Amino acid sequence: MMSRRTHDVVILPGVEALMEAAAERLVTRAAAAIRSSGRFCVALAGGSTPKGLYELLATPRYARRIDWPRVHVFWGDERCVPPDDPASNYRMARETLLDHVPVPPSNVHRIRGEDRPAAAAAGYEDELRSVFLTPEGPPRDAPGACLAVVLLGMGDNGHTASLFPGLTAVHESSRWVVAEYVSEVSMWRVTLTSPVINAAADVVFLVSGSGKASMLQRVLEGPHRPDTLPAQAIMPHGSTTWLVDVAAAAELRETPRR
Repeated sequence: MMSRRTHDVVILPGVEALMEAAAERLVTRAAAAIRSSGRFCVALAGGSTPKGLYELLATPRYARRIDWPRVHVFWGDERCVPPDDPASNYRMARETLLDHVPVPPSNVHRIRGEDRPAAAAAGYEDELRSVFLTPEGPPRDAPGACLAVVLLGMGDNGHTASLFPGLTAVHESSRWVVAEYVSEVSMWRVTLTSPVINAAADVVFLVSGSGKASMLQRVLEGPHRPDTLPAQAIMPHGSTTWLVDVAAAAELRETPRR
């Protein structure tokens, strides 16, 4: 069996309940981070499931509960496309959330997908190191010196962020950000590496749908093989929570449910 990792699996009755649980968690984490360090640094995910979360966070019900001027927004990964491209993770987050809440433009730290991939990765690492006052060396996990929350999804092939099976990014141990061509999707991607994600105070996976059930069971309950199941490489210093709906959880056998 895989090596034991501390994680919490929360199974929700459907996608709507999943979005509510994620929104409540972000509200709570934002308040705690701002109390402890004066700001809330969150890395957003791309994909259809997070899109619903961002739309919910933009509603008055949730938007008024977050001190947006103290929020710093990052991304876990980005496609190498311009920021106005329909495939851009930045564009999706901007249209669904950032255009509707008062986050200062200077607090929005996007990956420059329009640049050459290597340059985009190097530039984003510089940005992260500057924000977290870590000019060299590994990421720190002290409050205010790391991401307070990293939102992640999981693909039906076990990838997360742009850490794809069989590629080199999942093995990176020193660089904070890398660019890699992913032949599976015929595209260059820029991604945070596991050292940065694992330094976060809180990692939240959002997984929904029956199409993810088999892979979720393998990742959570199967042998530890991060090369083929990159989501297993996420073993953070802080907490890990898997928010999943009943359809995605259908094949889980060993993981405690609550």
